[in-house]
Amino acid sequence: MNTLTRSLAAALLLSLGHAAPAAAEAARATPPAASVRQSSDMLTMRDGTRIYYKDWGSGQPVVFSHGWPLNSDSWEAQMLFLADHGYRVIAHDRRGHGRSSQPWTGNDMDTYADDLAQVIEALDLHDAVLVGFSTGGGEVARYIGRHGTDRVRKAVLVSAVPPLMLKTPANPGGLPIEAFDLLREASLANRSQLYLDIASGPFYGFNRPGATPSQGLVQSFWRQGMMGGHKNTYDSIAAFSATDFTADLKRFDVPTLVIHGDDDQIVPIDAAGRASAKLIADARLIVYPGAPHGLTATHADRLNQDLLDFVRE
Repeated sequence: MNTLTRSLAAALLLSLGHAAPAAAEAARATPPAASVRQSSDMLTMRDGTRIYYKDWGSGQPVVFSHGWPLNSDSWEAQMLFLADHGYRVIAHDRRGHGRSSQPWTGNDMDTYADDLAQVIEALDLHDAVLVGFSTGGGEVARYIGRHGTDRVRKAVLVSAVPPLMLKTPANPGGLPIEAFDLLREASLANRSQLYLDIASGPFYGFNRPGATPSQGLVQSFWRQGMMGGHKNTYDSIAAFSATDFTADLKRFDVPTLVIHGDDDQIVPIDAAGRASAKLIADARLIVYPGAPHGLTATHADRLNQDLLDFVRE
């Protein structure tokens, strides 16, 4: 610990020591206000699965769906920014991820979408903007495909997996099944190392020449991944890779923004962002030059502003 750090720590401890008695007295003297709304809590789905969610700010709701194997913490930069600009922001931990329950079954896109629908209904959200990253983009697409847009004003797909990641005769630009089989094998063998390798390599583009890896981002990715259930994150590989969202995308009837980096090594842009923008009526595509898959972190400032501009329109 250097001199500056020790000085800051000492000052902080001193200020806390002086403030604690006064704060405790104020807490005893002031009853909780009846209008205070809990910022985060749990919702119980119809099958008994408990879903953790964050609910910050007030105003038009913006609902975030996270990627694999992450949780709602991955959206905090965007949530804080939009809440500071007058919006109510909600993000949940998908079943089997983060602080939510780890059920043995239901680790599929239909159930993910139905869980999202129950979150939206339980919180009585209307005119919501749905924002999905990676696997979360599939969740948003399947939600609209199954539940429509009665409660939705706009949608945003960021580095999202639709329309279909898996290579098939009808989708020759997809990734071969062997790529996902290797991912499953690595998850079974040592998922802790797998998450470190993904985060320190292609996810944030840290494997590119001249890149400066952020150990903070790597560790945050690993922490979020290891919070998820082993069975749940394993099953989710099939959910995000082999689910065909083509029909869901054709049901979009709200303004939609598609954002994708052209150096995405996880979900290549041609078979994903560009293909989705063609399937969604009147969708707008924004390409981030040189951006990796995890642009929510590497390009947070630009993404925050693009989201704000789109929501305000």
